[in-house]
Amino acid sequence: MASLTVWKFSTPYGAEAAMEKLEALQSQQLITVQDAAVVSWDEGKKKPKTHQLHDTKKGGALGGGFWGLLFGLIFFVPILGLAIGAATGALFGSLADVGISDSFIKSVRDQVTPGTSALFLLSSDAVMDRLREEFPAHDAELISTNLSTEQEAKLREAFAD
Repeated sequence: MASLTVWKFSTPYGAEAAMEKLEALQSQQLITVQDAAVVSWDEGKKKPKTHQLHDTKKGGALGGGFWGLLFGLIFFVPILGLAIGAATGALFGSLADVGISDSFIKSVRDQVTPGTSALFLLSSDAVMDRLREEFPAHDAELISTNLSTEQEAKLREAFAD
């Protein structure tokens, strides 16, 4: 089963360093990184910078459509306001079908703010105790949602090229 996790860091560059650490942990078979994206939000900026870390042609990658939709709902919908209200409701509903709830989106929105960064990670086979050791509480805060096998399949299907 895959997990979509969000690791929040207290600096705009913490997520990049964490990804390097996760790649090393993957080589130790402590986690399988299927896809990832980084959000970096410099202090004083109105919106964050985002980028996907893996090639979308790689097996298991979700694709830019998924990350764009998720980041749009989390970071840009509050800026756009009611102009897209009805469409947003439909999008929230479809994401809930694949295990990404309103509360997950709101929690990430409230916690990933200017001056911070976040690593969005689709992974499986994680040895959580060992990962927690690598990311002490003062370095990162983990917000996570678990996707069932069925939800992961729906997610991949919804965002397939």
